[in-house]
Amino acid sequence: MRELFRATGVSGLSHHDIPPLFRDVAERGWAVTAAGGRVLTGLRPETPGRYVDRLAEETTVNGRGMTDYDLPAAPHERAPLLVRRCLAYVCACLRKAREEFGDSRVRAYVSMSYADTDEGLLTSNVTFCTPLADVRPYIPGLGQVRDAAVAEISVEDCRAWW
Repeated sequence: MRELFRATGVSGLSHHDIPPLFRDVAERGWAVTAAGGRVLTGLRPETPGRYVDRLAEETTVNGRGMTDYDLPAAPHERAPLLVRRCLAYVCACLRKAREEFGDSRVRAYVSMSYADTDEGLLTSNVTFCTPLADVRPYIPGLGQVRDAAVAEISVEDCRAWW
């Protein structure tokens, strides 16, 4: 993931980098579920689901594949645009979380990998969760992941980009 960030101009991110549907989700802010999960209001299901723990609830409700159907297929063109979209969305959501919860505990996880299709296009997924002392990490051994590029991002990280 560091290589993708280095190869992409990530300074000066703004709401204009975020696809409209994701921009709407970021602007609608956050909610707290009955179990205490921090979820994006725009992604919260109408009927609450059943989850093993708060981590499962948060990552399931908050997780989405980033819009990429409109991006070029060529990796050297696609990757920088996809990275900018993900980071702009992440930063907008994390800033809103800090405003609404009064802390910086929510973390974003961005993963990028090549789709298992004939085209093999670079795709990405973004989710958010709040690390808890009594719950396993979202991605144990984050630095050991080999089948995708993955980053854990805090609102403090966003200062360098937004």
